[in-house]
Amino acid sequence: MLKRKASSFIKKWMDSKEKKCLVVQGARQTGKTFIIERFAEENYEELLEINFKQMPSAKEIFAGDLTVEAMIMAMRFRFPEKKIIPGKTLIFLDEIQECEEAITSLKFWAIDQGYDVIASGSLLGVDYKRASSYPVGYVDYLSMHGLDFEEFLWGIGFSEDMVGNLYSFLTSKSVIPEAIHSQLMNYYRKYIVIGGMPEAVQKYVDTKDFREVDRVQRSLLQGYLFDIAHYATAEEKVKAEKCYLSLGKQLLDKENHKFQYKEVEHGGRAQKYYSSIEWLLRADMVQLSRLVTDVRFDLSDYARDDFFRAYTTDLSLLMAMRDFSLKQHVAENTLAGTSKGGIYECAIADALYKNGYSLYFYKNETNHREIDVIIQKDGKVLPIEVKSGNTRASSLKALMKNHEDIAYAYKFVDGNIGESEDGIITLPLYMAAFI
Repeated sequence: MLKRKASSFIKKWMDSKEKKCLVVQGARQTGKTFIIERFAEENYEELLEINFKQMPSAKEIFAGDLTVEAMIMAMRFRFPEKKIIPGKTLIFLDEIQECEEAITSLKFWAIDQGYDVIASGSLLGVDYKRASSYPVGYVDYLSMHGLDFEEFLWGIGFSEDMVGNLYSFLTSKSVIPEAIHSQLMNYYRKYIVIGGMPEAVQKYVDTKDFREVDRVQRSLLQGYLFDIAHYATAEEKVKAEKCYLSLGKQLLDKENHKFQYKEVEHGGRAQKYYSSIEWLLRADMVQLSRLVTDVRFDLSDYARDDFFRAYTTDLSLLMAMRDFSLKQHVAENTLAGTSKGGIYECAIADALYKNGYSLYFYKNETNHREIDVIIQKDGKVLPIEVKSGNTRASSLKALMKNHEDIAYAYKFVDGNIGESEDGIITLPLYMAAFI
């Protein structure tokens, strides 16, 4: 049974006094339904679950008056076996994007304060099609992603205390004992191969067989392609699929990881494909890292919308786009060249994205300086370099020298913790999960 950080968030929501409805968002197969059902089992006497895709006729409950009294009455007639007791029953409205009236009803549940209500749905429906329907001020949001590396370690048997000890190495900048560090790097490479999609992680936990994991990953990718075909407009279907499937080549086969439309189609241009990237972004199928023209706070003021890198929202999906041999090379640490640097950059971007950071990068064609990833932490700009070995970060050093307002930078490497005099902190690749 995979433990997720989302459980702690939902517990805080349940215990809050002025409770709004909770909307759990996220792409398909990230574990939304499972985590809510599991939480209800452990914290409530009863769960009333309505899945509007599975049970479209249940929309009738919300077809009349949207008073809490009227909705509870309709639920009791529809589900006579359920007692539906305030404070003891969790009402779970799953795939809520399929019932616009149920979305509207969240306002009245929140005002009434008598019942705990959680809604869930994929961003393909909720945010892309009907984001404006959500009652502003009456809902709290929780975004669900695949497992991060910390949750992966829990899943394969590490205790929270063991994993929590890694934070002490990060805060003290002390070298991790080699016996621990080497094992963590081995587990991190396995995590990169498996990704964080719950079904893929569970398959590895159950079988320890990367071939079985590969089958799960490819099935998940097919599911995402089906969602493009199902939700995208007729004009976007083929274009969005081409853009999405190009990510493996864009990120792992080229030195320059800027998204290039010519890699989607010979002669491809932004005019034809940018709307498809926007669709994938709003559908939570990709995350973007945007080029900034200057490395200053606030980075969003210097970001360009037309120059970006596009990453999958989980490594499971990226790995499914490539041949199985890539997994073997990563797991055995025999990967070399462009692909090695590319996969590690994707892993760092994945970790930072799952921790809630917006991603940027910097590239100056004149002086050939490039910073792989830039985030904002505690109101400060934090530049990051990603190295497949432990080589020098000349661009990062030059940036630090010319920007006295940047207090420190991170260099993630296939190596141990260290700190140089110029403010560049060297960290193992897996430490990105703890930033």
